[in-house]
Amino acid sequence: MTSSGRAAHWQTVYESKGEREVSWFQESPSPSLELIALAGAGLTSPIVDIGGGASRLVDALLTAGYTDLTVLDLSDAALAASRTRLGLAGDSVDWIAADMTAWRPTRTYDVWHDRAAFHFLNAPEEQATYVATVRRAVKIGGHVIVGTFAIDGPEKCSGLPVTRHSADSIAALLGAGFKMTDHRRHQHATPWQSVQNFQFSSFVRSS
Repeated sequence: MTSSGRAAHWQTVYESKGEREVSWFQESPSPSLELIALAGAGLTSPIVDIGGGASRLVDALLTAGYTDLTVLDLSDAALAASRTRLGLAGDSVDWIAADMTAWRPTRTYDVWHDRAAFHFLNAPEEQATYVATVRRAVKIGGHVIVGTFAIDGPEKCSGLPVTRHSADSIAALLGAGFKMTDHRRHQHATPWQSVQNFQFSSFVRSS
């Protein structure tokens, strides 16, 4: 799917559905919060949430006292939902409407977090572009946290095909200069209580 096609798809999803009407909704993003803490992120560490959309991770990070947060999503409607929910508390967040495969970061980050955006990139050239952006955006010594559907997870999400991953497949795509620090499975319960198997993989950029 092209970048414009992805943007149109997700804009329609977020314009037509409430947050509890999508399978990826989490009341509390506890796996992500735990992994960000394990990465050693300080309260002033720059953190970027890729595909953060209407996720409540930004709410939880603000509540915990983190002060340098960026949320990127290709849907304006998703970002607007978060900004409306947060009100004045969201004014300190850098909200970026962009496709991750076309985004050119203008700064670097201590933590790159992505829960369930990367697995929508199925073409090798899109995956390579994503990794190139990670290399531009993450400092040496910074951390990369990628959550995807596990090898035995769903084959589609929101009607779109996904590429399921293991920790090893993510490591192979990132390539040299990234050292795996943690990998774990997570069983995500959707709002209608079906279970989806996720794989979270964490890396430190060593060179």
